[in-house]
Amino acid sequence: LSLLLKATLLRLASGSYRPFYNGFYYNHIMNDDGNGQDKVDYFSGSKLVVETPKDPIYSYSGANVTLPCHYRYEPDMEPKRRIRIKWSKLRDDYTKEQDVMVAIGKTYMAFGDFKGRAHLRQASRHEASLVISDVRLKDDGKYRCEVIEGLEDESDVVDLRLRGIVFPYQPPRGQYRLNFHEAEQVCQDQGAILANFNQLFQAWSEGLDWCNAGWLADGTVQYPIRLPRKPCGGVHLAPGIRSYGPRHRHLHRFDAFCFSSALKGEVFYLDRPAGMTLEEAKQSCQDAGAEIARVGQLYSAWKFLGLDRCSAGWLADGSVRYPIVTPRANCGPAEPGVRTFGFPSKGRFGVFCYKER
Repeated sequence: LSLLLKATLLRLASGSYRPFYNGFYYNHIMNDDGNGQDKVDYFSGSKLVVETPKDPIYSYSGANVTLPCHYRYEPDMEPKRRIRIKWSKLRDDYTKEQDVMVAIGKTYMAFGDFKGRAHLRQASRHEASLVISDVRLKDDGKYRCEVIEGLEDESDVVDLRLRGIVFPYQPPRGQYRLNFHEAEQVCQDQGAILANFNQLFQAWSEGLDWCNAGWLADGTVQYPIRLPRKPCGGVHLAPGIRSYGPRHRHLHRFDAFCFSSALKGEVFYLDRPAGMTLEEAKQSCQDAGAEIARVGQLYSAWKFLGLDRCSAGWLADGSVRYPIVTPRANCGPAEPGVRTFGFPSKGRFGVFCYKER
């Protein structure tokens, strides 16, 4: 009789109909013995809930940041099995991009670029928060906090956004000379990364108006327009982000939109009465215990540190620029910004240097 009862329960549990018992359903799971035999287990009736902040968490390059995540049970109970916690970084469409870390109890393992930089904060009951130290530009994005107990698996998403600035970049060769991979490299060379759409949109909302199309991190080509005009999509289109859509990453060539965050150091200006060549400028920065500043560092110092200098200076890419916070006579246009003299092959100027704190 007991064998007949067990067979009946197994048949019912494996079919489309599940027997109802004491207000909860049977779960159909594999036998832990690994012999291929099924068994019937009972659902505890407690719901696992994972919660993260709905608003973005803001940070900046070089900082430490905590991505909050907590879980609970409804009704409240202690887990019967060991909890496994997993963090992943996602693409903008919420598909998985890379593993960040996984933990069981006090044992955890971080992966890839997050090795040595990621660990769990479990300061309170049912906490699964992720701590990332020495935040990097490419850490910007969405993160999934996943809590797993037996067959229960729930998750929620945290949006980490870096405070920074988007700037358009053309190489010395001129306009529209970069394929996607070259655009990635020139941004990296300038202490930045290719901007994503959210970063470009934020820059547009803050006033960025640029008529040249540039690569973004997802392989699309776009440009931000505040003042519609004929050469920039026409006067009858509303202000916004103009898009060419995805382009061939090897064959098509455009400019780049780079993204740089706040600095861990400072940018300062050096000059000589007769100015300096580029090589003399590099040496002057080294003599001051610094290095010649990159374009992304100058933009960050202008935006976040209020660097205002109406004197042109060399940068590491061979360009000559100067940052203006308070527009005034003989310092360029009437709007704040980073002015550029391009890439002069000759000439003597000051230099902008960068030094870590």
